[in-house]
Amino acid sequence: MSTQEEKGRAFRELHEGVEPFVIPNPWDTGSARALEALGFEALATTSSGFAFTLGRLDGQATLDEVVAHVSELDRATGLPVSVDLENGYATDAAGVARAIARVAEAGAVGASIEDWDPVGRLYDRGESVERLAAAVEAVRGLAFAFTLTARAENHLRGNPDLDDTIARLQAFEEAGADVLYAPGLRTVEEIRTVCDAVSKPVNVLARPNLSFGEITTAGAQRVSVGGALAWVALAGLVSAAEAIRDRGDFTALGEGVKISKWL
Repeated sequence: MSTQEEKGRAFRELHEGVEPFVIPNPWDTGSARALEALGFEALATTSSGFAFTLGRLDGQATLDEVVAHVSELDRATGLPVSVDLENGYATDAAGVARAIARVAEAGAVGASIEDWDPVGRLYDRGESVERLAAAVEAVRGLAFAFTLTARAENHLRGNPDLDDTIARLQAFEEAGADVLYAPGLRTVEEIRTVCDAVSKPVNVLARPNLSFGEITTAGAQRVSVGGALAWVALAGLVSAAEAIRDRGDFTALGEGVKISKWL
């Protein structure tokens, strides 16, 4: 298993490389092990998928629970792990910095900070930059490479203002973010417009109607899937369970995989 320094360097090199890459999002240690065995080169946590493992909705996990989750993922695989830190689980910039320090101590070599307050508002641009700057300062104090992603949440929060999204990403780039991310971009044209407007690597959230080739040709360096893999797995469970409940039909149980090859 790699050291944290090696994982941090490997993760940074993926963003600096010629080839774009997919970073899938496991929701527990078993799914992380499976994704590692399938040949992916890095992993990112999913706030919604992890919250579901606790029987909660997105945004309802605590920082302590996320830190424990990160530690488990880091021990379970040899891959770099980046963390969905939502808004840093803090109302103030100093709290955001503490969240970065805690997941780094737990083994992470990357994290994302978003500009959405869980009370139900987008932080204004200045406040968002202040919070991100605190995260940047925390990252620069680490003894290993740590890749910081800045998220502009407009398109997920009912405000699909592409000009404002770009202005936010440009401000985050200037503040020191390593990767820029605007989840919810819907078209190749939107992705290309964002990628052309910044100079740092861009992460794009995968969409069922767009291929990896379409997303990366538009300029993305990294493609993540968010909680979607968790929901695909849950959809399979629900479909099989409904067939059992409604028809006494167990045929779906024959479609399982032998987990010994993943674990």
